[in-house]
Amino acid sequence: MRLAIALSLLISAPAVAAPDGATVYKKCAACHLPTGAGVPGAFPPFGADFATLAKSSAGRRYMILGVIKGISGPITVAGKAYRGVMPAQVGLDDEAVANVLNHIANNIAKAGKGFTPITPAEVAKVRAGGNGLTSAAVAQLHASAGGR
Repeated sequence: MRLAIALSLLISAPAVAAPDGATVYKKCAACHLPTGAGVPGAFPPFGADFATLAKSSAGRRYMILGVIKGISGPITVAGKAYRGVMPAQVGLDDEAVANVLNHIANNIAKAGKGFTPITPAEVAKVRAGGNGLTSAAVAQLHASAGGR
């Protein structure tokens, strides 16, 4: 009887919506700053590099994997080297990953024309295809994905 009651409560419980991108970004802002300006030498800014990456399939894959898997190892953004480590953002579902990347693209990097919103389905596809990648392997994708 108790099991039946517990199951009925679970089944009737409302689904929890994924947090919006601005809420998720508060965690990112600890390193990338609220403005997305980053920290020289440690954490890159979300500007032209992000806007460019957001408009190509390889760049979008890199950004999604960066959130899911993390990034470790040097990358170069706007001619400057960054050696900070971005940990994998565990606990974010596909919708939350899409939401935060869309927030950054639209409100911080100002990706503008040519940017189409990242969908949870796109995140799920990249997540499934990136199972064997490490954060170091993700860092190596930056330049080949069109990062500048």
